[in-house]
Amino acid sequence: MVSEGAPAIASLSGLVFRALGLPVMLLAAGCAAERPTDPFTATGELVALSGGDAGPGRACIACHGLQGQGDGELAPRLAGLPFGYLLKQMEDYADGRRAHPQMSEIAKALDARSRREVAAYYASLPVRAAPVPPAAAAPRIVALYHRGDPGRGLQACASCHGPAGEGVGPANPPLSGQPPGYLAAQFDRWRSSERRNDPQNLMLEIARRLSPEETTALSAYAAALSPASGAASAGPAASP
Repeated sequence: MVSEGAPAIASLSGLVFRALGLPVMLLAAGCAAERPTDPFTATGELVALSGGDAGPGRACIACHGLQGQGDGELAPRLAGLPFGYLLKQMEDYADGRRAHPQMSEIAKALDARSRREVAAYYASLPVRAAPVPPAAAAPRIVALYHRGDPGRGLQACASCHGPAGEGVGPANPPLSGQPPGYLAAQFDRWRSSERRNDPQNLMLEIARRLSPEETTALSAYAAALSPASGAASAGPAASP
């Protein structure tokens, strides 16, 4: 049996709910407004600054700088590199296809989502690396970069990394603005098979067909490329 006071109680309950519901809805709307539009990028910044599950002692900024510009020596620029390339490197460090004492430990300590988030964050950063001083490259080094050496089965570096070192597609990273020492060290790692995470071992074969002197000179030349210098060099070098 329903009491005669039930409608009054229900009415009172409705008033209370409406009175409390409005601020609750406003609070929820405020929280939604503050939620970042790109959670991958926003959370990736926290990983870069704090190290995430890898710990503060292994925060990305310690080696790669506040803006992802690298250290000018052996820590590469990450800012503006393709998201797919950055994510692949993190996954390769985590599963051992690319070996590095610090990076392997860091990548293994981060879960898959954190690796994705930090890759998205660095890909979103503008390129602010300090320009690399132009190298006085010998004509044969310029030709190697832009034309390759068919006699040794070497394709042009520019075919994958662009005439200005700008990179071609998500799998072939930019070389311009990277520390020359870092690029030379990667050649050494490919040559010794320490690094073996490129498709079809292409870089391993290239590194083994070049002398250490050539890879050092190529690294210095590629690091100093810019849109203007790359276009200027590519013209004469590509001529028959």
